[in-house]
Amino acid sequence: KLPLTVEEIINFGESNRELFIKSSTYSIIPITVTEMGLAISWIFSSDPKSISFSVVYQESEDTPLDQCKVLIPMTRCNSHKETIRGQVKVRNPGIYTLIFDNTFSRFISKRVFYHLAVERPVIYDGSDFP
Repeated sequence: KLPLTVEEIINFGESNRELFIKSSTYSIIPITVTEMGLAISWIFSSDPKSISFSVVYQESEDTPLDQCKVLIPMTRCNSHKETIRGQVKVRNPGIYTLIFDNTFSRFISKRVFYHLAVERPVIYDGSDFP
């Protein structure tokens, strides 16, 4: 079911998910966020070879694509050699979309193994101060 909500990501637990991305295509993971101050983090690897990755912010489903904000520009990742980790802070409610892009590969399909997490900020209230 897409887009994912913060609660669904929290319920992922420690399990990894898998995407199969055919050659010359891309796959997206939209995450709907309603509260500010959260951090969405990801870890992923690909097999075989590299994958391109990007994060885009969209205020709502009705926002035209040309008004979406690119938070992380499309970057080719050597995620077949090392695990890629990253995080984005939620400054505004909306849809944060992770894009795994394999359009540069004409013949080779890829598997992407990923894990998502959402962290709430720790609010220090000083209650344990002597």
